[in-house]
Amino acid sequence: MSGLRVVPTWRHGQERLYVCLTNGRNIAWYDREAARINLLSEDRREDVLDVLGPFLTGRVVVGPPPVPTPAELARLSLHPDDDLAPNRPGEALQIALDRDPGPAHRIRRDPRQRALEAEQTAGEALDRLDGAGWHTLHSVPLPGGDRIHHLAIGPAGLFAVHTLYARKQRVTVADPMVALGRRDPQPLLRRVRADADRASYALTAEVHPVLVLVGPSGVALTRPPREVRVLGDADLEGLTRLGGVLKPADVEALHAMARDRHTWGKV
Repeated sequence: MSGLRVVPTWRHGQERLYVCLTNGRNIAWYDREAARINLLSEDRREDVLDVLGPFLTGRVVVGPPPVPTPAELARLSLHPDDDLAPNRPGEALQIALDRDPGPAHRIRRDPRQRALEAEQTAGEALDRLDGAGWHTLHSVPLPGGDRIHHLAIGPAGLFAVHTLYARKQRVTVADPMVALGRRDPQPLLRRVRADADRASYALTAEVHPVLVLVGPSGVALTRPPREVRVLGDADLEGLTRLGGVLKPADVEALHAMARDRHTWGKV
Protein backbone atom coordinates (compact mmCIF):
# COMPACT_ATOMS: atom_id res chain seq x y z
CA MET A 1 0.00 0.00 0.00
CA SER A 2 1.29 3.46 -0.91
CA GLY A 3 -0.38 5.20 2.03
CA LEU A 4 -1.74 7.85 -0.33
CA ARG A 5 -5.35 9.01 -0.46
CA VAL A 6 -7.36 11.06 -2.95
CA VAL A 7 -9.34 14.05 -1.66
CA PRO A 8 -11.76 15.75 -4.10
CA THR A 9 -12.36 19.49 -3.73
CA TRP A 10 -14.52 22.03 -5.57
CA ARG A 11 -13.68 25.70 -6.06
CA HIS A 12 -15.56 28.11 -8.35
CA GLY A 13 -17.31 25.17 -10.00
CA GLN A 14 -14.09 23.31 -10.89
CA GLU A 15 -13.08 19.96 -9.44
CA ARG A 16 -9.57 19.05 -8.35
CA LEU A 17 -8.43 15.72 -6.93
CA TYR A 18 -5.62 16.14 -4.41
CA VAL A 19 -3.28 13.27 -3.53
CA CYS A 20 -2.31 13.44 0.14
CA LEU A 21 0.08 11.66 2.47
CA THR A 22 -1.20 10.18 5.74
CA ASN A 23 -0.24 13.41 7.54
CA GLY A 24 -2.47 15.40 5.18
CA ARG A 25 0.30 17.02 3.10
CA ASN A 26 -0.48 17.31 -0.62
CA ILE A 27 2.04 15.85 -3.03
CA ALA A 28 0.05 16.10 -6.27
CA TRP A 29 -3.28 17.13 -7.74
CA TYR A 30 -5.27 16.17 -10.81
CA ASP A 31 -6.91 19.02 -12.71
CA ARG A 32 -9.61 17.30 -14.74
CA GLU A 33 -10.45 20.33 -16.87
CA ALA A 34 -6.80 20.83 -17.88
CA ALA A 35 -6.20 17.04 -18.16
CA ARG A 36 -3.05 17.47 -16.08
CA ILE A 37 -1.50 15.81 -13.01
CA ASN A 38 0.72 18.26 -11.17
CA LEU A 39 3.49 16.54 -9.18
CA LEU A 40 5.26 18.30 -6.34
CA SER A 41 7.81 15.49 -6.14
CA GLU A 42 8.95 13.00 -8.79
CA ASP A 43 9.83 10.48 -6.04
CA ARG A 44 6.22 9.29 -5.75
CA ARG A 45 5.29 9.52 -9.43
CA GLU A 46 4.27 5.86 -9.87
CA ASP A 47 2.36 5.79 -6.58
CA VAL A 48 0.45 8.95 -7.55
CA LEU A 49 -0.46 7.54 -10.96
CA ASP A 50 -1.58 4.30 -9.34
CA VAL A 51 -3.87 5.92 -6.77
CA LEU A 52 -5.35 8.33 -9.34
CA GLY A 53 -5.85 5.55 -11.92
CA PRO A 54 -9.58 4.98 -11.25
CA PHE A 55 -10.27 8.72 -11.66
CA LEU A 56 -8.38 9.43 -14.88
CA THR A 57 -10.27 9.98 -18.12
CA GLY A 58 -8.44 10.11 -21.44
CA ARG A 59 -4.84 11.19 -21.86
CA VAL A 60 -3.25 13.39 -19.22
CA VAL A 61 -0.04 15.40 -18.93
CA VAL A 62 2.12 14.58 -15.90
CA GLY A 63 4.73 16.96 -14.55
CA PRO A 64 5.58 19.73 -12.11
CA PRO A 65 3.02 22.53 -11.63
CA PRO A 66 3.29 25.25 -14.29
CA VAL A 67 5.01 28.47 -13.31
CA PRO A 68 2.28 30.79 -11.99
CA THR A 69 1.44 33.88 -14.00
CA PRO A 70 1.61 37.33 -12.36
CA ALA A 71 -2.19 37.22 -12.00
CA GLU A 72 -2.01 33.83 -10.26
CA LEU A 73 0.73 35.07 -7.93
CA ALA A 74 -1.44 38.06 -6.99
CA ARG A 75 -4.35 35.72 -6.26
CA LEU A 76 -2.21 33.39 -4.16
CA SER A 77 -0.97 36.31 -2.05
CA LEU A 78 -4.51 37.63 -1.46
CA HIS A 79 -5.89 37.14 2.06
CA PRO A 80 -9.17 35.15 1.99
CA ASP A 81 -11.03 37.97 3.78
CA ASP A 82 -10.07 40.35 0.97
CA ASP A 83 -10.98 38.00 -1.90
CA LEU A 84 -14.31 38.92 -3.54
CA ALA A 85 -14.32 35.95 -5.93
CA PRO A 86 -16.23 33.61 -3.56
CA ASN A 87 -19.14 36.09 -3.27
CA ARG A 88 -22.46 34.56 -4.29
CA PRO A 89 -24.90 36.47 -6.52
CA GLY A 90 -26.75 38.82 -4.18
CA GLU A 91 -24.23 38.18 -1.38
CA ALA A 92 -24.93 41.48 0.39
CA LEU A 93 -28.70 40.97 0.26
CA GLN A 94 -28.43 37.40 1.54
CA ILE A 95 -26.40 38.59 4.52
CA ALA A 96 -28.88 41.41 5.21
CA LEU A 97 -31.85 39.02 5.09
CA ASP A 98 -30.09 36.53 7.36
CA ARG A 99 -29.40 39.25 9.91
CA ASP A 100 -32.84 40.84 9.70
CA PRO A 101 -35.42 38.60 8.02
CA GLY A 102 -38.24 40.96 8.93
CA PRO A 103 -41.71 40.01 10.19
CA ALA A 104 -42.66 36.35 9.90
CA HIS A 105 -46.01 37.26 8.32
CA ARG A 106 -46.06 40.01 5.73
CA ILE A 107 -48.92 41.26 3.61
CA ARG A 108 -46.50 41.95 0.77
CA ARG A 109 -43.28 40.22 -0.16
CA ASP A 110 -40.13 41.83 1.21
CA PRO A 111 -38.68 43.93 -1.66
CA ARG A 112 -35.22 42.68 -0.68
CA GLN A 113 -36.29 39.16 -1.62
CA ARG A 114 -37.38 40.32 -5.07
CA ALA A 115 -34.08 42.14 -5.54
CA LEU A 116 -32.21 39.01 -4.40
CA GLU A 117 -34.10 36.85 -6.89
CA ALA A 118 -33.13 39.26 -9.67
CA GLU A 119 -29.45 39.25 -8.72
CA GLN A 120 -29.40 35.46 -8.42
CA THR A 121 -31.05 35.02 -11.83
CA ALA A 122 -28.64 37.40 -13.58
CA GLY A 123 -25.65 36.15 -11.59
CA GLU A 124 -26.27 32.53 -12.50
CA ALA A 125 -26.54 33.49 -16.18
CA LEU A 126 -23.22 35.34 -15.98
CA ASP A 127 -21.53 32.48 -14.14
CA ARG A 128 -22.41 30.20 -17.04
CA LEU A 129 -20.08 32.28 -19.24
CA ASP A 130 -17.05 30.92 -17.37
CA GLY A 131 -16.44 28.28 -20.01
CA ALA A 132 -16.14 31.00 -22.66
CA GLY A 133 -13.23 32.69 -20.89
CA TRP A 134 -15.22 35.03 -18.64
CA HIS A 135 -15.03 35.80 -14.91
CA THR A 136 -17.83 37.42 -12.90
CA LEU A 137 -17.60 39.01 -9.47
CA HIS A 138 -20.78 39.53 -7.47
CA SER A 139 -21.74 42.16 -4.89
CA VAL A 140 -18.59 44.25 -5.34
CA PRO A 141 -18.57 46.66 -2.36
CA LEU A 142 -18.03 50.38 -2.91
CA PRO A 143 -17.35 53.11 -0.35
CA GLY A 144 -20.47 54.64 1.15
CA GLY A 145 -22.40 51.38 1.27
CA ASP A 146 -23.00 51.12 -2.48
CA ARG A 147 -22.08 48.07 -4.54
CA ILE A 148 -21.88 46.84 -8.09
CA HIS A 149 -24.31 43.95 -8.48
CA HIS A 150 -22.08 42.07 -10.93
CA LEU A 151 -18.79 42.82 -12.67
CA ALA A 152 -18.28 40.68 -15.77
CA ILE A 153 -14.79 40.46 -17.28
CA GLY A 154 -14.18 38.65 -20.54
CA PRO A 155 -12.82 38.83 -24.09
CA ALA A 156 -15.42 41.49 -24.99
CA GLY A 157 -14.32 43.80 -22.15
CA LEU A 158 -15.59 44.75 -18.70
CA PHE A 159 -19.25 45.25 -17.81
CA ALA A 160 -20.79 46.68 -14.64
CA VAL A 161 -24.18 44.96 -14.44
CA HIS A 162 -27.10 46.31 -12.43
CA THR A 163 -30.16 44.06 -12.11
CA LEU A 164 -33.79 45.08 -11.72
CA TYR A 165 -36.64 42.78 -10.72
CA ALA A 166 -39.39 43.31 -13.31
CA ARG A 167 -41.35 40.06 -13.19
CA LYS A 168 -44.50 40.31 -15.36
CA GLN A 169 -44.24 44.09 -15.54
CA ARG A 170 -43.88 46.40 -18.51
CA VAL A 171 -40.73 48.51 -18.30
CA THR A 172 -40.47 51.96 -19.86
CA VAL A 173 -37.03 53.46 -20.39
CA ALA A 174 -36.63 57.17 -21.13
CA ASP A 175 -33.01 57.98 -20.33
CA PRO A 176 -32.24 58.48 -17.48
CA MET A 177 -35.67 57.38 -16.18
CA VAL A 178 -36.88 53.80 -15.77
CA ALA A 179 -40.47 52.98 -14.83
CA LEU A 180 -41.95 49.62 -13.76
CA GLY A 181 -45.60 49.32 -14.72
CA ARG A 182 -47.52 52.30 -13.37
CA ARG A 183 -44.97 53.21 -10.74
CA ASP A 184 -43.26 56.58 -10.79
CA PRO A 185 -40.13 56.54 -12.96
CA GLN A 186 -36.74 56.66 -11.25
CA PRO A 187 -33.41 57.97 -12.67
CA LEU A 188 -31.89 54.48 -12.49
CA LEU A 189 -29.63 54.87 -15.53
CA ARG A 190 -27.64 57.56 -13.71
CA ARG A 191 -26.82 54.99 -11.03
CA VAL A 192 -25.90 52.38 -13.65
CA ARG A 193 -23.53 54.78 -15.41
CA ALA A 194 -22.05 55.98 -12.11
CA ASP A 195 -21.26 52.38 -11.07
CA ALA A 196 -19.44 51.79 -14.36
CA ASP A 197 -17.52 55.07 -13.99
CA ARG A 198 -16.38 54.11 -10.49
CA ALA A 199 -15.28 50.69 -11.71
CA SER A 200 -13.36 52.31 -14.59
CA TYR A 201 -11.54 54.54 -12.12
CA ALA A 202 -10.67 51.62 -9.81
CA LEU A 203 -9.43 49.34 -12.59
CA THR A 204 -7.99 52.02 -14.90
CA ALA A 205 -9.86 50.36 -17.77
CA GLU A 206 -13.06 51.07 -19.66
CA VAL A 207 -16.10 49.49 -18.01
CA HIS A 208 -19.42 49.39 -19.87
CA PRO A 209 -22.71 49.95 -17.99
CA VAL A 210 -25.46 47.33 -18.34
CA LEU A 211 -29.00 47.26 -16.95
CA VAL A 212 -30.49 43.77 -16.79
CA LEU A 213 -34.28 43.47 -16.51
CA VAL A 214 -35.34 40.16 -14.97
CA GLY A 215 -38.63 38.75 -16.25
CA PRO A 216 -40.35 41.80 -17.79
CA SER A 217 -43.56 41.39 -19.77
CA GLY A 218 -42.32 44.00 -22.24
CA VAL A 219 -39.82 46.81 -22.67
CA ALA A 220 -40.39 50.21 -24.30
CA LEU A 221 -37.42 52.46 -25.07
CA THR A 222 -39.04 55.87 -25.54
CA ARG A 223 -35.70 57.66 -25.22
CA PRO A 224 -32.80 55.39 -26.15
CA PRO A 225 -30.30 55.08 -23.28
CA ARG A 226 -26.92 56.74 -23.70
CA GLU A 227 -24.05 54.23 -23.42
CA VAL A 228 -26.07 51.80 -21.27
CA ARG A 229 -27.01 48.41 -22.65
CA VAL A 230 -30.52 47.36 -21.54
CA LEU A 231 -30.86 43.56 -21.64
CA GLY A 232 -33.17 40.84 -20.41
CA ASP A 233 -31.61 38.14 -18.24
CA ALA A 234 -31.96 35.69 -21.15
CA ASP A 235 -29.83 38.02 -23.32
CA LEU A 236 -26.68 37.90 -21.17
CA GLU A 237 -25.24 35.01 -23.14
CA GLY A 238 -25.01 37.45 -26.04
CA LEU A 239 -22.04 39.15 -24.36
CA THR A 240 -19.90 36.25 -25.59
CA ARG A 241 -20.73 37.18 -29.19
CA LEU A 242 -19.40 40.72 -28.93
CA GLY A 243 -16.07 41.44 -30.61
CA GLY A 244 -12.89 40.46 -28.81
CA VAL A 245 -11.14 43.31 -26.98
CA LEU A 246 -9.09 41.65 -24.24
CA LYS A 247 -6.55 38.87 -24.51
CA PRO A 248 -6.85 35.96 -22.04
CA ALA A 249 -3.87 37.28 -20.04
CA ASP A 250 -5.56 40.70 -19.79
CA VAL A 251 -8.78 39.09 -18.57
CA GLU A 252 -6.88 37.19 -15.86
CA ALA A 253 -4.92 40.26 -14.78
CA LEU A 254 -8.04 42.45 -14.50
CA HIS A 255 -9.88 39.71 -12.64
CA ALA A 256 -6.99 39.37 -10.18
CA MET A 257 -7.08 43.13 -9.59
CA ALA A 258 -10.88 43.36 -9.32
CA ARG A 259 -11.26 40.50 -6.83
CA ASP A 260 -9.04 42.33 -4.30
CA ARG A 261 -11.30 44.24 -1.88
CA HIS A 262 -8.64 46.94 -1.47
CA THR A 263 -8.97 47.87 -5.16
CA TRP A 264 -12.36 49.40 -4.41
CA GLY A 265 -11.49 51.35 -1.27
CA LYS A 266 -11.16 54.82 -2.81
CA VAL A 267 -13.60 55.05 -5.72
